[in-house]
Amino acid sequence: MDYNQEQKQDRKTLLWAALAVLLLLNLVLVYFIYHEKQENLAKDEIITAKTEEVLSIKTKLDSISTELDIKIAEIQKLGGSVDSLVALKAQLEKDKKELKNANTYSAASYNKKIKNYESVLSEKDGEIARLKQELGIATTKNEELSEKVTGLESEKQLLADSVTTYSAQNKELSEKVTLASALRAESVSVNAVSSKGKEREGGKYRAKRIDKLRVNFKLGENAVAKQNEKEIYLRILDPDGAVLSDMATGSGSFIFNGKELIYSSKQTVSFTNTGQSVDIFYGRGGIPMKDGKYAIELYSEGFKIGQGDFTVK
Repeated sequence: MDYNQEQKQDRKTLLWAALAVLLLLNLVLVYFIYHEKQENLAKDEIITAKTEEVLSIKTKLDSISTELDIKIAEIQKLGGSVDSLVALKAQLEKDKKELKNANTYSAASYNKKIKNYESVLSEKDGEIARLKQELGIATTKNEELSEKVTGLESEKQLLADSVTTYSAQNKELSEKVTLASALRAESVSVNAVSSKGKEREGGKYRAKRIDKLRVNFKLGENAVAKQNEKEIYLRILDPDGAVLSDMATGSGSFIFNGKELIYSSKQTVSFTNTGQSVDIFYGRGGIPMKDGKYAIELYSEGFKIGQGDFTVK
């Protein structure tokens, strides 16, 4: 009995010892878990603080980048040099890219860079103010010059208007002189010439007795007209308005008021301003002539100088 009791006692002692060891182990485990949790919290706080710091720096760099763009555009508009700012903008973009690299990140280094960037922006504000002042002076000079140019343009326009007026007057005078110099065919008559050379006058003729037509007229005196050789064109129009012509016997064409006209015959006359008489012949070449009234038209130097008519029956 004593032996059994002693065994039970030993077992109980061992059990308590085991429980004590287990409790001790649990306490150690709880301690390590708590310690690790505290370390993790401290690490999280560090990471959060660093993240906020990086975001703050990135925000400042983005703001500086925007200001640089504004300064570059403004200085370019004012005619200043932006080479240094363009180079600075490239360096800024490089710094923003390297901000993501944790191995090279240094808050102190970036804060120093930010101060340098802000210092340059402040200097450029002074440069912009100076350029605006210079531009203001240049603008005033340009306005004065513009006023002078406007005055010169006005004088030039007045002169041009005067030249235009004189040109129009000269043109009008020239046209009047040209018109005044036009020849005048006076006393236009048409005689019929038979194949035997017998000539009839009166203005009314039988078709079978017409072999040729002799158109006679006088050139009226004109002191303005040049005394030189004149080409005089004769047009004979039948009752239907068709021009009598035969290219084989001397008919052709000439230009009148920009249009091509066919002529029946032509004559070169040396104008002497003496009221000289002129004859122009047209041979019908065996072509029968219609009955009816024929019109005669005479042209020279771009003018219609006379007209007449005769009748075939």
